[in-house]
Amino acid sequence: MNIGVIGGGAWGSALAQSMASDGSAVTLWARESDVVTAINQRHENPKFLPGIALNPHICATNALADLAGAPFLLAVAPAQFLGQVIEQLPEKQVPLILCSKGMEQGSGRLMCDVARDCGWTGTIAVLSGPSFAHEVAAGLPAAVTLAADTFAAAETLSALVARPALRPYASDDVIGAEIGGVIKNVLAIACGVVEGAKLGQSARSALIARGFAEMTRYALARGGRAETMAGLSGLGDLVLTCSSKSSRNFSLGFGLGEGALPSDLLSNRASVAEGAFSAPVLAADAAARGVDMPICAAVADLIAGRSDAGAIIHALMRRPLAREGMA
Repeated sequence: MNIGVIGGGAWGSALAQSMASDGSAVTLWARESDVVTAINQRHENPKFLPGIALNPHICATNALADLAGAPFLLAVAPAQFLGQVIEQLPEKQVPLILCSKGMEQGSGRLMCDVARDCGWTGTIAVLSGPSFAHEVAAGLPAAVTLAADTFAAAETLSALVARPALRPYASDDVIGAEIGGVIKNVLAIACGVVEGAKLGQSARSALIARGFAEMTRYALARGGRAETMAGLSGLGDLVLTCSSKSSRNFSLGFGLGEGALPSDLLSNRASVAEGAFSAPVLAADAAARGVDMPICAAVADLIAGRSDAGAIIHALMRRPLAREGMA
């Protein structure tokens, strides 16, 4: 079985490493020629996943045609480019497991919508949950949600993806699993701001709790389920991403909290902090649906340069008092 992985960044490389851990052959497509060369010649990806020796069963390529014949594909290209990549794939009938977390700028589409609009006819699933790339690549244990339209499809794909150190839990809530992955990145920026501004652990914990309330409200408005938000792809991923500088989004927020300009931080990053792209799309869609999401809206304002960290924190703390669970 030659598994296909689309995307040679940190998470794509980590998933390729996990899939190869049982001896499976893995074809990893990467846009960057230097990444392909490093993986094939030295079994490493120093650009995105330094310090990890990659399994020799991983073969990297620049040609999407080389993914033809894979029994399933793990799509890990950045959310803003995923549609362009899917359009070029040689076949669209095999199961596609979406591992990118974000909302497409301009259209506001979730990744499952992007895949469907690109003419994908095979099963579309979502893999999401608390998992740092460097830990998964190192073989440390992780549990994730694998969601498809039916439990039967999710369970079939879970059996294909499961490895000794990677445990997927099946779900039939694709929307909920996707939304958890989108919003946790935006909230991680907010938590990074709190850390960078040295506002303390109490403030960060409160932000996670109130952010989780926003996540749940939005998911329910989109047809997701509360139990999905309370699971690995919601609360689980939220806690991890909001608690460590290993998170690209948390790291971005940390810099903003210290007073750096968004334009400077975003232009100097090799890897993508998806929350910066998702925040304005999410804030606009939530407002259109009448869903109150003050933290996510504040992050959108901060990224756009419409306000600074100090003013946003002050505004959030000055919101009208409310009953817990209602606002």
